[in-house]
Amino acid sequence: MDLAKSPIVDGTSEELFALANAVAAVVGGSVAVEDLDRRVLAYSALPGQPMDDLRRRGILERQVPDDEPEQRGQYREVLAAPGVVQVPTLGADEMPRSAVAIRAGDLPLGTIWAIEGPAATDPAGRLVPAAERALLDGARLAALHMLRRRSSAELDLHAREDALRDALNGSGPAAEARYRLGLPDRARLTLLGLAPRRTPGGEAPPLVRLAAAAARHWAAVHTDAAVTTAGRTVYVLLAELDPAAVRRLAEQAVATLGRTFGTPLRAAFSRGADDLGELPVLRSEVDDILRVTTAGPDSPEVADLSDAHAGVLLAHLADELARLPRLRHPGIEAMVAHDRAQQTAYAASVTAWLDAVGNVAQASERLAVHPNTLKYRLRRARELFGLDLDDPDVRLSCWLQLRLSA
Repeated sequence: MDLAKSPIVDGTSEELFALANAVAAVVGGSVAVEDLDRRVLAYSALPGQPMDDLRRRGILERQVPDDEPEQRGQYREVLAAPGVVQVPTLGADEMPRSAVAIRAGDLPLGTIWAIEGPAATDPAGRLVPAAERALLDGARLAALHMLRRRSSAELDLHAREDALRDALNGSGPAAEARYRLGLPDRARLTLLGLAPRRTPGGEAPPLVRLAAAAARHWAAVHTDAAVTTAGRTVYVLLAELDPAAVRRLAEQAVATLGRTFGTPLRAAFSRGADDLGELPVLRSEVDDILRVTTAGPDSPEVADLSDAHAGVLLAHLADELARLPRLRHPGIEAMVAHDRAQQTAYAASVTAWLDAVGNVAQASERLAVHPNTLKYRLRRARELFGLDLDDPDVRLSCWLQLRLSA
């Protein structure tokens, strides 16, 4: 069947179902059309079509179950591939599938997943040309259908997304950006950032799905919000809200979206500003906070600069030490090298003493050594590495360098 010549797509939802049936007639197995959130928009219903429990659950719940961690990788692979992908099964009861991304130009809209019928593959297991062509034609026609069903409100959201991205990059006059974003003159603006917390061996949700879910969330809770993405962060511009309201909305977003994706998220919000031209500065502030809060499990889920000031300051100092190595105290470098080569503990001892603000009893207890042992190590650190620990400025300099290299 030549899908390219099928009279499908006139803007009605029934035609996505007809499209799924047309693809299934060629590929042989059950076909599902999904959006970027893996919601099942349409599915085939041909008599006798092969179907497994995963497909049945997806149809009944109108949402593909997220039972296997590897599923996210498969979706990323399909959305990144230029053509059809044959996807390996993840369970003993799962049937082989082929999938293709639905795109409008470079804009991803969703995916089509087809269970491979007996005639869909050759003896080597490769998809036959007719089945591959049916999936590609189906994806092209599904894109037209999905674009036609986009409302003017969605198109407006995309226009605001582009306008906010330009404003964050400092592109174009602020007055033009204010007009494109529909903001009143001198509106009090706050920038919010959302990003997944970095976890060892963890897998963040695809940014395109997080961004789409975030856009829907903010459209529901604060219709004037503008949402865009850059890097690994979703940015939200809020107008005329006080810090308490921003924090409350950020907490709701973190809880809702984190639960949706099963991934811990962090939110950071900037100080308020009246000038849209300050958005690049507000973005830097938000990025600084997220750099700190996404790095540790104990960091606050929602933070402004006052919540993360110490971490942000230390991160900038670490950047300066990396950029200008000559700023490092040579004695600290020598002490760390000595510990590494001789298996000594001078750096740990000095750090513990500085952390305890010179309290030998507290520092020695933390190190699990006798106070006299700690006093000896401190004396030897002074002698061997030229550390004048009686000078408060030197103590601060040494502590910063040791703290940042820990």
